[in-house]
Amino acid sequence: MPFTTAERAAMIERYAHGPTLLKRALAKVPADALKWKPAPGKWSAHEIVVHCADSETNAHMRLRYLLAEPEPVIVGYDQDRWAMAFDYHAHPLEPALATVEAVRANTLPLLKRMTDKDWQKTGRHTESGRYATEDWLAIYAEHLEKHSRQIERNLSEWKSR
Repeated sequence: MPFTTAERAAMIERYAHGPTLLKRALAKVPADALKWKPAPGKWSAHEIVVHCADSETNAHMRLRYLLAEPEPVIVGYDQDRWAMAFDYHAHPLEPALATVEAVRANTLPLLKRMTDKDWQKTGRHTESGRYATEDWLAIYAEHLEKHSRQIERNLSEWKSR
């Protein structure tokens, strides 16, 4: 069922607030804990932030493809493979965090001026099939919230180890 105008507006506000949540969570993590992993195969706070930069740049383009292309194909990717292939621990945190902020700041005005027709647009995701602009919004309104909580859990586990 499509979102109401009020539901979309609330999700857009969550989307706008995401970088603040991520920065707050990261600010609590001591330098010694940034690259600590809670378990094999789990990400450190550092890796989470670099993942967010990659994910947000993908999200930035996904929305644009959905809005501008007649039959958009949204390409999935293996986030764990990217973390290993790009050696996330070797990537500096500051530009990754700046990327998250810049991409969201650049997408927010677009979201705020989308029409009802824009909110009905769909494409095909290579992994999940039908993929609509509202699907995009639901995913990315929560994305940085989810990873902020993940950073906080990592910190809690690091402190209690």
